[in-house]
Parts: sequence; C-alpha cells; structure tokens
Amino acid sequence: MKQSFRNRFRTFQSMRGDGADPAFIADLEFLENRDLDLSIRLGGLLAFNALLITIGTHPISASPGAPLSLDAPTQPLLTIASIIGILPFIVSSFYCLRAILVGEEFDGSGPEDNSRQRQALFAAFVHSIDVQDRFLRLSIRASIAGGALTILVWAWILLEKMV
Repeated sequence: MKQSFRNRFRTFQSMRGDGADPAFIADLEFLENRDLDLSIRLGGLLAFNALLITIGTHPISASPGAPLSLDAPTQPLLTIASIIGILPFIVSSFYCLRAILVGEEFDGSGPEDNSRQRQALFAAFVHSIDVQDRFLRLSIRASIAGGALTILVWAWILLEKMV
C-alpha cells in the first residue's frame, strides 16, 4: 500500500506547533544530511555501474582485431563469460535503485502525543536510512565482484589471443 507523504507532513506540522524546538531541528538536520549523503552515494554508484556495464560489454562490441574483441561464433565461452562478468553490475544497479526507492513507513494516526509522534517520525527516518545503507553495501559488494570478474575475463581473452 502506497502511503502519502501528507501524513508525515501533517504530523510534523502538529509537532512543531508555533515554533520548533532547536534540539528537534538539529536532530532532523542530522538525519537529513545522512539521507542526502546516502542519496549522493547511491546516485554516484548507479552512474558508475552504468559505465562499468558499458565497459564490460566492450569485448563483445569491440571492432574486429581490437585486443579485447570477441567473435561470438568462434569464441562462445569467452562471450558468455564476458556477459556473466557484467551480471554483478546489473545486480548492483538493482540494489541502488531499490535503495533509492525506499520510503519511510510512517503511521501518523494514533495519540496526539507530540513526543510519541516525534519518536515515530525519527524511527521511520532512521529505519529508511538503515535500509538504504544496507542496500548500498550490497551494491558495493556486487560492483567489486563484477569488476573482479570483468578483469578475469579480460585476462582470459588476452591470454587466448597471445597464446
């Protein structure tokens, strides 16, 4: 079920009332900065993965005669290995997109107790940051695996051509 941001915003407005508590604002700014930091990292890794997928397909799309070029009919194993080498980058991109789309699950209904609502709002925010962080770590691992596989495939291609 898709939740509207409206609930969180109304709860935030009712909590702050006439003026916002400086400690509340400081806590909220800290969480927002961490969320922004994760968003920038996830966006950067997603763009990096796109570049690595393109680089990983290079042996398949390289001009004949280029050092890393492959000919699919005569080199099927190397071609398949090259494609398998980019799969972790695709998995990494999936994790990045999944992390970017994580939302804070927040239920604004309940007691009108501002401290409880504030705690629930922060808990939802912290939970979403934790989930994004976990997906970022998985994405980084998948990118490293894809890089290692790509390098191994390139070494295999070059070894085949040199021998």
